[in-house]
Amino acid sequence: MSEPVERGQGADVAIVVVTLDAEPWIERCLASVSSGDVLVVDHGSTDGTLAAARRRPGVRLVEQENRGLAAGWNRGLAETSSRYVLLLNSDAWLVDGALERLVAFAEEHPDAAIVGPRLRNPDGTLQRSVRGFPTLWRLATEYLFLRKLAPRSRVLNAFYAGGFDHDEARAVEWLMGACLLVRREAVAQVGPLDEEFFLFSEETDWCYRARATGWTVWFVPDAECVHVGGATHGGRMFRENLRGNLRFFLKHLGPRQAARARRILLTGVAVRGLVLPGERGRMYRDAARWLRSGRVETLLARP
Repeated sequence: MSEPVERGQGADVAIVVVTLDAEPWIERCLASVSSGDVLVVDHGSTDGTLAAARRRPGVRLVEQENRGLAAGWNRGLAETSSRYVLLLNSDAWLVDGALERLVAFAEEHPDAAIVGPRLRNPDGTLQRSVRGFPTLWRLATEYLFLRKLAPRSRVLNAFYAGGFDHDEARAVEWLMGACLLVRREAVAQVGPLDEEFFLFSEETDWCYRARATGWTVWFVPDAECVHVGGATHGGRMFRENLRGNLRFFLKHLGPRQAARARRILLTGVAVRGLVLPGERGRMYRDAARWLRSGRVETLLARP
């Protein structure tokens, strides 16, 4: 049941954190944004996440059914009224001054709908967060091992922005959604996140729609954020990742390309299922069986 939520008024920035059993990271996450209007949208945590959120002064908490990350972000957008909203993963935390730098950059670039920082792994190494929109070729380079032939090649690594060292500000196609500063004016024009994406590809779709509407998406390395990466789902939702790719293709590129994308994905995961041992191999074999079980429209209609 939701606690009473008082909508933040007049703030330049609100911070929205969607949680689900995020106890190992949530305190550090919330501590990094302690000076802002912070809203936690919880999706049914059964560990210490709710208690940790309630302990933080100034943090507002709302609980709802887990209908996916896009639904959580949309709830956060609806419960805030600031000019900007920072969407921050529960397993991520800002480095000092990052929020101010993101806002300053957005102020200097009024056409920027979404601005994202440089991500770091907990050990300090770079976490590559700039991406290219899915195409059949890019899907093939990822799932058919082609990018391994030349890891820094732009031709074979366009999905991962090959050749870009993440050391300069630039307009990009889309950004990994661990930490995104969003302009509310752009949301009003582009629309909310598509809740048909449960987890994975929701930010891809949003950035695609923003750019199609005339807005830009920017990567800003002067701001940094640490991201554990995959912690909230632990790699257990591989099928949902595949589903997100198929939904993006069907929505934006049409049924013919979506069908071809399914065949590429099937080939890639089937090969992995044959060559990889143990639990990983089983995961890929299960995914291959699912991809074989119907057309794209049928796969997307199943829970």
